[in-house]
Amino acid sequence: MTNALMEDLKWRGLLYQQTDEKGLEELLSNEKISLYCGVDPTADSMHIGHIVPLLTLRRFQNHGHRPMLLVGGATGMIGDPSGRSEERILQTTDQIDDNVVGITKQMERIFDFNAENGAKMVNNNDWIGSLSIIEFLRDYGKLLGVNYMLAKDNVASRLEDGISFTEFSYMLIQAIDFNHLYNNYGCRVQIGGSDQWGNITTGLEIIRKTHEEETKAFGITIPLVTKADGTKFGKSAGGAVWLDAKKTSPYEFYQFWINTADADVIKYMKIFTFIEREEIEALEVSVQEEPHLRIGQKTLAEEMTRLVHGQEALDQAIRISQALFSGDLKTLSADEMRDAFKDVPSSEMAKEDKNIVDFIVEAGISSSKRQGREDVKNGAISLNGERVTDTAYEVSAEDRLEDQFTIVRRGRRNYSMVKFV
Repeated sequence: MTNALMEDLKWRGLLYQQTDEKGLEELLSNEKISLYCGVDPTADSMHIGHIVPLLTLRRFQNHGHRPMLLVGGATGMIGDPSGRSEERILQTTDQIDDNVVGITKQMERIFDFNAENGAKMVNNNDWIGSLSIIEFLRDYGKLLGVNYMLAKDNVASRLEDGISFTEFSYMLIQAIDFNHLYNNYGCRVQIGGSDQWGNITTGLEIIRKTHEEETKAFGITIPLVTKADGTKFGKSAGGAVWLDAKKTSPYEFYQFWINTADADVIKYMKIFTFIEREEIEALEVSVQEEPHLRIGQKTLAEEMTRLVHGQEALDQAIRISQALFSGDLKTLSADEMRDAFKDVPSSEMAKEDKNIVDFIVEAGISSSKRQGREDVKNGAISLNGERVTDTAYEVSAEDRLEDQFTIVRRGRRNYSMVKFV
């Protein structure tokens, strides 16, 4: 009998490789287990590419299993060679500690820590950090042959350009993690991205070699998420889409999902949201038959923004979006305007009163004074959402939000930010 959870994961396209598909389905059908996913704190925030394995882990929790969240305080000091063509820049202990704090907060938004099968956070520095080099080499280094390690894709792909012993040893250190969680928490499964297959199977090898009894541990990897055109997923015009609101604001985060192509929206809904199959299939019909309504994109954006940033941040993102669509900026606060217009063309100007025509010409909004006068008279110019039609109007301190900037709109959709220095 097919396990309902595994069937759902297959339907969502979340299964790439499994070490023992039949054995895992049998295990999940007969008992509730602990399983884990690890994240190295290489930055103080995760981005959306990081969370697919974590969201998959949350699906296991929704089916009664216990998720274990490993933050790599130790492995983050080493650097995973997987998917990289060059060595990582090593971070300081203080940087790693700060990054752990940031990532932990983001984990707490995704998982339920208070349920009977509540998520558990662990940091591998708690057991790796106290391991001496002699213990590491005697107790674990002897368990793997160099040829075995060289055959792993994450190492083999780096041999031509070179790999340090530090990064070469990474897979063994991560394998110690799986073994430790298996021994101390009964952890039976590790989940990771497709680039983690070599690390996961090495963990299973260490478990096998350090136990006399028959071991029953498993590994799962998640496919790399791509766009319909085959390009890399997870980048916006401003770079990576971060979970930290200071790096990618909730409005920007919301807009990223709103701008999903029709060809991708159902695929992403399956991968990233917890919406049930029936509702997704109904939304798929809407995307096909009435794509202009963009109901799929709106649903995806709302689900993801609520999950990562909460309902209040989602409400704010929707309010900004509606204000921009209608052109009614008066409903927005100065902070919301700054957030909404951070990527529009900008110019700098001295803090002094200035005639509206001179103001928009100096800011490069109108090409000449003649054009500027026409734009003002025709009602094409608005300051912070207020239309200006008088060519004698003086732009003053009252038009400067927080005495720092003014949002100028020319026509229906051409926005600029004038910053005052």
